[in-house]
Amino acid sequence: MRRDELRQRASDASADLRHEADPLSADFAEQVTQRENDDVLGAISQSAQEELQQVEAALRRLASGRYTTCSVCGEDIEPERLTAVPYTDRCRSCAEGGHAAGNRGGRG
Repeated sequence: MRRDELRQRASDASADLRHEADPLSADFAEQVTQRENDDVLGAISQSAQEELQQVEAALRRLASGRYTTCSVCGEDIEPERLTAVPYTDRCRSCAEGGHAAGNRGGRG
């Protein structure tokens, strides 16, 4: 499941950041490279955490019967969009900025 994959990715990146399996080198040039890698690992971990939060929010919306309802305009989220981005909480128009926040009227 995607949720398990994201948890594992975040966990692996965090372990790598703590240098559990590979302590920092004594060589300064190598430390610079390791620190640059740490920046990339941090971004991977952050991205996985954010996507995991979105997946869990989608599961809560599914449980409450709001999975297919746009959180901005209240219209239905297009099935194709949910297939492409299963954790989305916005219809295509709102995701592209087509609706003003709080506008619950028709599409515009």
